[in-house]
Amino acid sequence: MPANQAVPGDPTHQQGKPIILTPDQIILFSLLIFVFVFLVWGRWRYDLVAFVALLAALLTGVVPTDQAFSGFGHPATIIIALVLIISRGLSNSGVIELLARFFVDASRKLAAHIGIMSALSAVLSAFMNNVAALALLMPLDLQAASKAKRSPALTLMPLSFASILGGMITLIGTPPNIIIAEFRNDALGESYKMFDFAPVGLACAAVGVAYVALIGWRLLPAERRKEDPQKELFGLADYIAELRVPDDSPVIGKRVRELDEIAKKSDVEIIGLTRKGERMPGLARVVEIEAGDILVVEAHPENITEALGTMGLEYIGAGKGLLKSEDLQLSEVVVPESSSLVGRSANSFRLLYRYRVAIVGVSRGGKRFRDNVRKLVIHPGDVLLMLGADERLADVTERLGMLPLADRGQRVIQRDKAWLAVGVFSAAIVAASFGIVYLPVALGCVVAVMALSNIVPLREIYHSIEWPVIVLLGCMIPIGSALQTTGSTSLIANGIVDLSAGFSPVMVLALLIIVTMMLSDVMNNTATAVIAAPIAVEIADRLSVSPDPFLMGVAVAASCAFLTPIGHKNNMLIMGPGGYRFGDYWRMGLPLEILIVAVSIPMILWVWPM
Repeated sequence: MPANQAVPGDPTHQQGKPIILTPDQIILFSLLIFVFVFLVWGRWRYDLVAFVALLAALLTGVVPTDQAFSGFGHPATIIIALVLIISRGLSNSGVIELLARFFVDASRKLAAHIGIMSALSAVLSAFMNNVAALALLMPLDLQAASKAKRSPALTLMPLSFASILGGMITLIGTPPNIIIAEFRNDALGESYKMFDFAPVGLACAAVGVAYVALIGWRLLPAERRKEDPQKELFGLADYIAELRVPDDSPVIGKRVRELDEIAKKSDVEIIGLTRKGERMPGLARVVEIEAGDILVVEAHPENITEALGTMGLEYIGAGKGLLKSEDLQLSEVVVPESSSLVGRSANSFRLLYRYRVAIVGVSRGGKRFRDNVRKLVIHPGDVLLMLGADERLADVTERLGMLPLADRGQRVIQRDKAWLAVGVFSAAIVAASFGIVYLPVALGCVVAVMALSNIVPLREIYHSIEWPVIVLLGCMIPIGSALQTTGSTSLIANGIVDLSAGFSPVMVLALLIIVTMMLSDVMNNTATAVIAAPIAVEIADRLSVSPDPFLMGVAVAASCAFLTPIGHKNNMLIMGPGGYRFGDYWRMGLPLEILIVAVSIPMILWVWPM
């Protein structure tokens, strides 16, 4: 609906009269409260929350049946899905790897290292998904921290914040920008172009990168700067033992995997078998046990004694030599929100049975778990220490959507196709920027070329898309449209204008930015943008000014989630590897958000005058 068109019977146009909510408005505001509470609570995944809200809106009639799944065909949804695939292609071609390795140097001083890595992260995030950019740079940053013998906590948070800031620079840099651009097209008849966000986004990114490099990392607690969660978590010497099978043992004749239930009761994991000095391949899951075999187990020392009695085994000693074997490796991975392991334990997922890979350690927010890790429910942001054959580790990491914290050469890099990937992507950006080709079509052509040239194999195309985000957006767009058609956005806009009565439109803009930032810190930024965009246009209509400053304000604010680990996926991804606590984020994030408000408002007014 056009921004300047009043809704019949809109109570916000009846000045001086009490506001009476219509039944549809009551339902929609109740649904928004439901979405907000459950997204903040985090017990349900955000795509499920959005889907339940959409079903409720359909059943109550506030969203027409013919609009039920219109969000899934919306250009914003399509663009976001295509950008995710292209990000995988840029990664597979080795372009990002070559750039990163050229810039990473562990010998640099800390401020210089943070400045260079943060600037690189911001630039990459302007043209690819910022989660993908962080996932590529994080292993290199951890490697540099290890070589320099410093805590990764000093550099990971600046890297994450920079990747979020970089997304503000272009239309495709972050989902909120895409949503704002397409909403402008629906409301005003013209979308924002590729680099319309650049003046404001570049200013915010430049100031933000300078801040995290020079000041931000100094604000972290002193204890966090000294810790290295990985080193403290991954000392296994006391947890690996060798147990001999005597002639009268009841386990003789059984396969290793048949002992899972017995071992589970003692919280012991059987991770190998040695026979006559030769270790059986992998985790020896299907090998039939014979007298004289040596079972290699992973367990807390206190649990090994119980296992000896239960299975009739004899203790030999620590199995320190096991990890030196070429076909059994340790791998550190971080669990993103979209991983299928989230909300499950290794036992309930049957990880050892399905993939022949064992979880032997978990780090969560700086706290390390070594006991009962197979029963521990996995949360987003957890760092897992996994043990298994190298090819098994690579397979389970990809299948379960986890991100490796060290480059083990498991990804297939097609460096000979780097220029093809860069060339076709650049051509699409230029064509879309000059209006020669509609942006979704241009990006679709890039995906087609990457698929046909096998830069992104067909099996990876659907794995590249973060489906929870697509479902969230597809469900929230019809609800956002219903907010407009029922006059609910007018009601909210009028409340904000009344709250700031007597202040200039600039102060109203500042208030909108601050409120949107607060929402983005505790709920998904995509949902925040969908809800706030129509309100921004309604506020501009009430004030009789251009809607562009307010839409740009929402675009900036929806991307600024620096106070909590739950506000943005990147903040959650670094929590485990950096050993951060929940309260660490606001120390560096609050001054950054204040800086963004101070920088963005004058830049917005200069580029997009009211």
